[in-house]
Amino acid sequence: MKSLVSQLANYAHYHRDKRNICTHFIGIPLIVYALAVLLSRPSFTPTPELTVTPAVLIVAISCVYYLFLSLSLGLVMTMLMAAALVGAAPLVALPWPQWLAWGVGLFLIGWVFQFIGHYFEGKKPAFLEDVTGLVIGPLFVVLELLFMLGLYKNLKQEIEHIAGKVH
Repeated sequence: MKSLVSQLANYAHYHRDKRNICTHFIGIPLIVYALAVLLSRPSFTPTPELTVTPAVLIVAISCVYYLFLSLSLGLVMTMLMAAALVGAAPLVALPWPQWLAWGVGLFLIGWVFQFIGHYFEGKKPAFLEDVTGLVIGPLFVVLELLFMLGLYKNLKQEIEHIAGKVH
């Protein structure tokens, strides 16, 4: 498994334009939330006490991955991903056509923001060359916010040393 710095620097190579990063602050949370909405409705109940959804499985696997990359960031991501699942519940409870319209609509709007950002960047999205970009993207956005708050300065310097500064 690649290190945290390696994963983030690879992703950062595709995200050095401030406008692209700004669009990702909208696009990625919308996509994550939309997936939580869409993947929380199908479920199976192996026991009366346990209901499992694809959303819970994907969030659990992603959070374990984040925890392996960094305990502190993994804990932050686990809280945020759990919040996405809880926040999805009102839309999941809607009648089928409304649930689907909201989920698909938010997903598509999120991707519009992503592609607008990559138009500014002049580069294709990172996941087209490395599928782990789909998991690293949410972590990258959270880290960009933490960097703006003055946190994880050493990690920011390591990433910028490899990927270059944001312009």
